[in-house]
Amino acid sequence: MKLFRWQIKIQSVYILITALWPLIDIETFMMITGYKTDIWLVKTVGALLIPVSLTLGSFLFVHTDARPAFLLGALTALAFISVDFYYSLTDVISNIYMLDGAIEILFLLIWIYLSTQTNKSS
Repeated sequence: MKLFRWQIKIQSVYILITALWPLIDIETFMMITGYKTDIWLVKTVGALLIPVSLTLGSFLFVHTDARPAFLLGALTALAFISVDFYYSLTDVISNIYMLDGAIEILFLLIWIYLSTQTNKSS
């Protein structure tokens, strides 16, 4: 369960930082990630990621069935992997998003590992 708690801490903080950044300073966000024409959309995605981050992080404090944390963490990572790589490789978004995709792969692999460990202890 120690790895589970670290996974939640790291992934929820990572999501929160990437969610807040364009809301707080869109200029530096675009310096790193590339120019955006639909800034409202970037900020909307950021705003929507805040509850994802806080919900995932809540599993550090609410001791209940962990399966929703596994689903939220793994499926969020899978969504970002799909978007990051597809749109980077088709030159729609900056290649810097492939770095995020690689981080998301690591998150997904840890969730997969954790799910195998949880099933063994059941």
